[in-house]
Amino acid sequence: MANIVFNVAKGRLAAYADLPLTNDALIMVPLAAAGLGSDATLMDCATLTAVKAAATEQTTLGRKILTGVTATVDNTNDRVNIDCADVTWTATAGAAIGAVVICYDGDTTAGTDSDIIPLTKHDVSMTPDGSDFTLTISDFARSS
Repeated sequence: MANIVFNVAKGRLAAYADLPLTNDALIMVPLAAAGLGSDATLMDCATLTAVKAAATEQTTLGRKILTGVTATVDNTNDRVNIDCADVTWTATAGAAIGAVVICYDGDTTAGTDSDIIPLTKHDVSMTPDGSDFTLTISDFARSS
């Protein structure tokens, strides 16, 4: 479950999770543990460029496009559950990660980090050691 929802994404999570455009995607961006900005600072970031000014992207692992994204209305609990398939990095290397950010990329063919909207931040502690690492995801966000 998300530790924070970025201010720019509040109320829009389900719409982004529906992936309304032709070349859009949700992407997961790993952030290095060293120099990771506070939740209060990150929450105000409106683009991935701004997130990267407050934290360092762990580029060795690389970004992942989320698959199996679903936004399910849960009338019983009066919320929307947003889920995706688990994410695996193979033969991990590079700096330790302290968080991942899930972002909406409206154009995966031509967009830039200044066009990518951060949605949620998740605290994750992992030190790459050459082995595979799977991040098990069960409803990465719920909106009520």
